[in-house]
Amino acid sequence: MTTSKRILLSFIGLLAAAVLLMAAYTWAMLHVSYSEGERAGYLQKFSTRGWVCKTWEGEILLTSMPGAIPEKFEFSVRDEQVAKDLTAATGKRVILSYAQHKGVPTQCFGETEYYVTKVVTQQ
Repeated sequence: MTTSKRILLSFIGLLAAAVLLMAAYTWAMLHVSYSEGERAGYLQKFSTRGWVCKTWEGEILLTSMPGAIPEKFEFSVRDEQVAKDLTAATGKRVILSYAQHKGVPTQCFGETEYYVTKVVTQQ
């Protein structure tokens, strides 16, 4: 085997190893949550966004006390059923269960690090 073929095979091997490591890292960041919790508020907006990777993104307004300035909680949704439930709940008070995933390397999985896993609509 010539030197140029060895160099080419070494480069291809390193490139394949880098792709596998990146795929493993992405899988781990999407399946291991940093934190989990619930937030309650009024669903202000929910839409699909993105040029290449379309993702479901939304925001709720959290109110701590009457008369206080509401805080926004922005979130992403990966589950189509949760997206349907949220679309039907626009403008209503909801309780969102979420998992926080830090370090996801691309916005193709969501623009925020908070991924909603369940929604309960309140009357």
